[in-house]
Amino acid sequence: MRLKDKKLTKLYYAIGEVAEMFDVNASLIRFWEKEFSILKPKKNKKGNRLFTVKDIKNLERIYDLVKVKGFTLEGAKKELMKKNRVNHRVDKEMFSVNLQVMERLEKIKLKLIKINSEI
Repeated sequence: MRLKDKKLTKLYYAIGEVAEMFDVNASLIRFWEKEFSILKPKKNKKGNRLFTVKDIKNLERIYDLVKVKGFTLEGAKKELMKKNRVNHRVDKEMFSVNLQVMERLEKIKLKLIKINSEI
């Protein structure tokens, strides 16, 4: 299952729509919601699940691990946790690099202001 071919244009998707995207029963989506903490669909006043694009992307990762690659649920959970740790580390590194760039730009800005005032 690849969602890359489908455009996700709505803010929220009902569980039936999501189940159809993956060609699975809605009960499997509900089961995965209980098993995987990264799935956090919102619920409306009636209690209907409303999945965001982020939820659907996470479901795609779960589907790929469990249905395509044959991971057990525990194995899929460990794999997702491992990937999340890597992503967190990359985010921290990018923040550090962005901070350094901002500091350099601020110094350049101050030099330009000084040059401009001397003219």
